[in-house]
Amino acid sequence: MSSESSAPKSVTVQEMAEEDAAIEERYSLYEAYNELHALAQELETPFEAPAVLVVGQQTDGKSALVEALMGFQFNHVGGGTKTRRPITLHMKYDPQCQFPLCHLGSDDDPSVALPKSLSQIQAYIEAENMRLEQEPSPFSAKEIIVKVQYKYCPNLTIIDTPGLIAPAPGLKNRALQVQARAVEALVRAKMQHKEFIILCLEDSSDWSIATTRRIVMQVDPELSRTIVVSTKLDTKIPQFSCSSDVEVFLSPPASALDSSLLGDSPFFTSVPSGRVGYGHDSVYKSNDEFKQAVSLREIEDIASLEKKLGRVLTKQEKNRIGVSKLRLFLEELLWKRYKESVPLIIPLLGKEYRSTVRKLDTVSKELSSLDEAKLKERGRTFHDLFLTKLSLLLKGTVVAPPDKFGETLQDERTQGGSFVGTDGLQFPHKLIPNAGMRLYGGAQYHRAMAEFRFLVGAIKCPPITREEIVNACGVEDIHDGTNYSRTACVIAVAKARDTFEPFLHQLGARLLHILKRLLPISVYLLQKEGEYLSGHEVFLKRVASAFNSFVESTEKSCRDKCMEDLASTTRYVTWSLHNKNRAGLRQFLDSFGGTEQVATSANPLGFSLPQDAPGGTTDTKSRSDVKLSQLASNIDSGSGIQTTETRLADLLDSTLWNRKLAPSSERIVYALVQQIFQGIREYFLASAELKFNCFLLMPIVDKLPALLREELENAFEDDLDSIFDITNLRQSLDQKKRSTEIELRRIKRIKEKFRVMNEKLNSHEFAQSLNPPSLQ
Repeated sequence: MSSESSAPKSVTVQEMAEEDAAIEERYSLYEAYNELHALAQELETPFEAPAVLVVGQQTDGKSALVEALMGFQFNHVGGGTKTRRPITLHMKYDPQCQFPLCHLGSDDDPSVALPKSLSQIQAYIEAENMRLEQEPSPFSAKEIIVKVQYKYCPNLTIIDTPGLIAPAPGLKNRALQVQARAVEALVRAKMQHKEFIILCLEDSSDWSIATTRRIVMQVDPELSRTIVVSTKLDTKIPQFSCSSDVEVFLSPPASALDSSLLGDSPFFTSVPSGRVGYGHDSVYKSNDEFKQAVSLREIEDIASLEKKLGRVLTKQEKNRIGVSKLRLFLEELLWKRYKESVPLIIPLLGKEYRSTVRKLDTVSKELSSLDEAKLKERGRTFHDLFLTKLSLLLKGTVVAPPDKFGETLQDERTQGGSFVGTDGLQFPHKLIPNAGMRLYGGAQYHRAMAEFRFLVGAIKCPPITREEIVNACGVEDIHDGTNYSRTACVIAVAKARDTFEPFLHQLGARLLHILKRLLPISVYLLQKEGEYLSGHEVFLKRVASAFNSFVESTEKSCRDKCMEDLASTTRYVTWSLHNKNRAGLRQFLDSFGGTEQVATSANPLGFSLPQDAPGGTTDTKSRSDVKLSQLASNIDSGSGIQTTETRLADLLDSTLWNRKLAPSSERIVYALVQQIFQGIREYFLASAELKFNCFLLMPIVDKLPALLREELENAFEDDLDSIFDITNLRQSLDQKKRSTEIELRRIKRIKEKFRVMNEKLNSHEFAQSLNPPSLQ
């Protein structure tokens, strides 16, 4: 008898021991994940861990449901928008905590969690909501992080998001519509995390109406990681008039709600209204009273449903009603996800461990190299590597990502300045080759020079007015006649100087911008290959300053040389240089000679031709095409000398002695100006391009190395400690070494915890496979 009675007792003890071991196993895993969360925040390492993301409309009762799951109140709950920043709650079940033990994460440093009371946390959340309400962007994606230990807390990580807004249409509601889009974008970004379980809240008695689900299914179309929860059940039960409506509500058909959702069917919850406190408007004196009210509300909901249905709810139906059932389901689900994530976390921790070991080795090497000879050698090595990267960028490379360092022509114009003519208009950037490509280095330099050549080469001489021609005639120092060749030279050089000088400054600024960009790209390449002198900021700033000063002074010197060329070209007209098409101009001027002869024969009294329109429009094409040779053939040979002398006298009369500007004279001046301007333009373009290549680009290749080397040696002759800041650097490296060692030990400890946990889980599953439960 005693033996029979003792057997069940031994089994009961074994079951209790197994249950205690399982509970201890869960605590160990939760503790490991808590440490992992803290480590991930400090190191900004993406260790993804399961969490519950609560999503719902503005007044669906998200925050109230989260409080009910936690077992105490802490948030700013009520109508309107009460959550403007996501609140991440790391909850830990602790039977020893009779009161919630809370820590609030610092906004400045996520690794710092300050102990706070519930009232302090609630005041902080309310203050943040009020602050953001006054901001231009009334919502923030930056999370408020709260860590909680409590005897009623489940072992969960829950993220409470701002409520979705459904604004009314119309222009007067535009501000609310903008807020609605901002909240939806924030929530959608959170839902993108594949490891998050989405708790989708719906406050509706008709499952065909999908308010929150409409947005959730855009991210999780099959609802495969979504739990649907119908909130405020106590307010919905009285709305049903017959039991069939309740049946459909509790078990919605597949046409209304896809049965593939997580949990197979919706959960139904009610949270009693009323706040915890000692004020006149408080309903509950303590969180224990609030917890009891939540449990009582669950019992009352089941009773009301059974009364409406006229039958007793099945066990399966009861398992989906109430906050406690939802909490149990979430705990079991997250426990399963935690176990599944353990094998995935271990290799990530191993990778982080190896990375930290390499970082510690690097710090140790830097500490051992803090002597004068080694520092000088490292400085010279950096000098050579830096110049190598500069040369590589100019010659062409693809090792630097274009999306990070490249510039389109539009970006280049914005940052380095545009080529703008005297009319203030920019040339359309789409017409320049490779305008849309993100370039840097030599390719960007070549594109800028091509744009300069393309734009300047297409410039026409600015318009010339009759007033400008007359003003340019002036008075000679020995007679009062007119010299139209001088007039043309005066106008042409003035127009050319005003037109081309701005382009020199624009080209210099553009190329200076491109060359200065070589510095950060070279630094990136050195960092990428582990050749950067990290920690020696003073030395690096000195190198950067020397490089920038050299480029700036070289650009100014090159621009001054170009300005000298432009000044000389626009100071004195050399016909062999400025007149690029003498044959064409001679033919053109011959036509005017014939025109003047015809005009003289038709007007023997020497009257000037009428000037009906500017630009010589009174001359017809047939008259301007008459050539001197053709006129001479119509004159008998006996009167040839007299006719030539008469024609010369008439020509002098209409040009040298007559200040009334004839159309033909105006056209002659215009033709001369065009020829001189064209000559200046072609010489300016060739000269500027050649000089910028020779006196700006080439010195980067052949003069910069010697200058940087001289700057480096001069720096070494100074106090080496002031250049490399050895004292502060040693202190900084010592501190970095200590923190890295602590970080390494911490990663090693967490890594060992997960390894042991993985072995336990595997051995437990193996034991279960050897001893399967007996079939009833």
